[in-house]
This record gives sequence, structure tokens and C-alpha cells, in this order.
Amino acid sequence: MRDAYIVTSLRTPGCKRKKGAFKDTRPEDLLVFMLNAVVEQTKGLEKKDVADIMIGCSFPEAEQGLNIGRIASQIAGFPVDVTGATVNRFCASGLEAIAQSALRVMSGWSDIVIGGGLESMTYVPMGGNLPRPHPEYTQKMADLYASMGITAENVANRYAVSREAQDEFAYQSQMKAAEAKNKNLFKELVPTPATRYVPQKDGTYNKETFMQDYDDGIREDTTLEGLSGLNPVFAAGGSVTAGNSSQMTDGAAASVIMSEDKVKALGVQPIAKLKSYTTVGCQPDEMGIGPALAIPKLMKMTGTDLKDIGLFEINEAFASQALYCVNQLGIDQQIVNIHGGAIALGHPLGCTGAKLCATLLSNMRQRGVKYGVESMCVGGGMGAAALFELCD
Repeated sequence: MRDAYIVTSLRTPGCKRKKGAFKDTRPEDLLVFMLNAVVEQTKGLEKKDVADIMIGCSFPEAEQGLNIGRIASQIAGFPVDVTGATVNRFCASGLEAIAQSALRVMSGWSDIVIGGGLESMTYVPMGGNLPRPHPEYTQKMADLYASMGITAENVANRYAVSREAQDEFAYQSQMKAAEAKNKNLFKELVPTPATRYVPQKDGTYNKETFMQDYDDGIREDTTLEGLSGLNPVFAAGGSVTAGNSSQMTDGAAASVIMSEDKVKALGVQPIAKLKSYTTVGCQPDEMGIGPALAIPKLMKMTGTDLKDIGLFEINEAFASQALYCVNQLGIDQQIVNIHGGAIALGHPLGCTGAKLCATLLSNMRQRGVKYGVESMCVGGGMGAAALFELCD
């Protein structure tokens, strides 16, 4: 098969659900902006050259429903013959969209595809607007529908991940993100237009637009003492708190993926190749262990050794599960989420896989790391992982 080259990979800031900068910004507008941004930042690329657009979204309904991949592309001004699709693998949706886009290029079906992700957890809540679990099946396997927080408690209990270790991991995530923000290290982040409605004296509201250029969930004043004082939120006597869990967030991200022929024809310098991608299933009630299973599978598929990987982005859905996976695999924490993770930066569900791709590739480029791995656990009991190779 052909190689699939990622030539541009960008993200919006991640902003807090209902309280952050994007709380009044419709999800379509976030995605439209990102689609335009990656085209504008790709040398020689025109919208008519794109064959397809695949967008990950965990809860594709309401404002982000009705096939947001197609709708946003049309709002963004892509020609009518440029197609679009919406992909859902919960927390891995954005990465799944990038992987499927890359497969189109690798197979020869397309030469240029955009893969990305979107989630507005402000507009569409966790679980969607009208969840309807199967009534008989829930009696047989309720864990398939269980709160992700309960699964995080299960991981902490079964694999002896202490509250102190979780809080330390969360603290480090905040500190790394704060340092990266202050040093302007998030090179993949694009300042993004945001909407707000300002009340007027006559009782009406004015719609205003402003630019948001930072992740507004970072808590630079976090302390271990403060984290240790938080109450558990999912189980009485538990260890999973709001402080050592990922933040619910709004955001979008996108990547342009090309064949080698198009890379040469347009004269662009690619960032990396997507070498391989895999998924694996696990018990739904401990879905957080997914990366500990998916990463070894990826290594075996590609004939790669963990010691060859220079950087990891492992989604911090919860400190308990992320820490377990890192320790289980024997990965040096110094090369994991070097600029912080979802505990500090947020987990915009269907966007996360695309967001972490942009972050990983930016970090690989900054540090000159040849191989990087992105991985996450996935609701329902799965793990996903992808291997990227930096281009010379």
C-alpha cells in the first residue's frame, strides 16, 4: 500500500463545558473554522482538491448531528462534490476518522482527505440528549452503560492505584500544561473565533465575536493539598475526584492527509506518516485499561519495540487508568503527555483523538522524535492506538 502523509494538523483551544470561552459557540462554527484553517495552512491546497472529509464525534446529535462532516464542509465552502462523513468510536472517534482517512489514501481510493474531530459538550451533554439503554440487556450487562467514573474507580481498586498517586499524576498534568502555555509550546493550537452574548440595558443581547487563543481549563494554581481535599464524585469512599479526572470540554481539530504523489506535486513538507492503527476490546467495567492492551498490539503489528518510541500521548480520561497503563507498560513518565493531558487540557470526546494527533506531531517535530504513539481508552470497553513516524 501507499504511504499516508499528514501534512497539516491543528486544533482549537480546549474550553470548559458551559463555563468556558466556547459555551456560546455552535459546534459547527468550531469545525468550519478548523477545516478552513488546515486548508489555508497547507501550501498549494485548494478545497476542490479534497476528496473527502471524515469527522469524529461521540454524540452526533442536535447542533452537531445530521452528519456534521458533510454539513460543516458545505458551510466552510468546499465544493458540493467534496463528500463528508461522521465517525463514532466514542473517545477514539477523532483518531478513527484520521485512520480511516489515511486508509483511503493508502488504498489509492483518494489522494487528499481531511480527518478530524469535534465535540461541544456544552451543546450536547455526556451521554447525549436522550440516552435509551436496552432494557433487557442492561439487566444482563449493565456495565456496558456504566458511568465512566465508575470504571475509573474499578481500575483504581483492582490494580491498586492509590488516591495519592492519582492526585500526584493530576498535579503534574496541570503543571506541565501551565508551563507549556506560559512558554507558548502549543504550536498546534490556532487562535479561534468564539461567540458570546452580551446583555443590554433594554433586556436584549448583542452577539459578539472574540478570539480565544489558550486552553481555558488549565489550573495553574493547583496544589497537591487542594487536590487531596476534594471529595470523590463517583463512589462513597472512592478515590476518583473532579481534580484527577478529565475535564468536559468543547473543541475541534483537523489534519490534512495526502499521498506521496500529491505531497510532491504541491511541494509541501509533510510532518509525519501514519504507520499503523489498531483497536482492542476489554471488559466494559474497566475500560480504562484499553491503552495497556492496544499499545502492545500496535507494537506487535508493526514490529516496533516500546523503547523505540520517543513520545506518547495517552489520553488522561482519569488519572487512575492513565497511570495504570503507563506503569503496566513500563513507560517513562517523562515522555508521556509532555505538555499535560486531558486532566488539565480537557477531553472533548469525539475531538480528542484528532486533538492528540495534532499535539503529538507538534511535539515530535519540536523534539526531533522519530516515532510517537497516541492511545486512549474508549467507552464500552475498548482501547485504540496509532503509530506515527516523523518525516525527515
